[in-house]
Amino acid sequence: MNSEVDLPPRRPAAVYSVGEEPDVRFSLANERTALAWVRTALALVAGGVTLTTLASVTTAGLVVHVVAILACCTGGMLAVVALWSWRRNERALRLHEPLPAPIPLAWLAGGLVLLSIGLGVFAVVTTVNS
Repeated sequence: MNSEVDLPPRRPAAVYSVGEEPDVRFSLANERTALAWVRTALALVAGGVTLTTLASVTTAGLVVHVVAILACCTGGMLAVVALWSWRRNERALRLHEPLPAPIPLAWLAGGLVLLSIGLGVFAVVTTVNS
């Protein structure tokens, strides 16, 4: 017995109402990638919250608070970017188009490089001055 079941419409409609259903392996890989971005975003927010605790026991509390705020804000933005990237990739899969370039990855890598340089300079200056 092969019967059709009426399923509720899938959301977001902007993604699921176009094209045809892609191979489930590619769709699930896209979802796993988005979830990895969300985990990274959550780690940034958790790191920012942790830094606020560190700010109370260090002499450079203002700098630590600024880094904490930047980490939390970056984590929030990264969660939004994860959803945006998932939507772009899923639409491309459904329409049999090439996958879009991973623009957010370049921004994240560049931001991490700048943050690493800034924190490295801060650590050296703080150590030399104490």
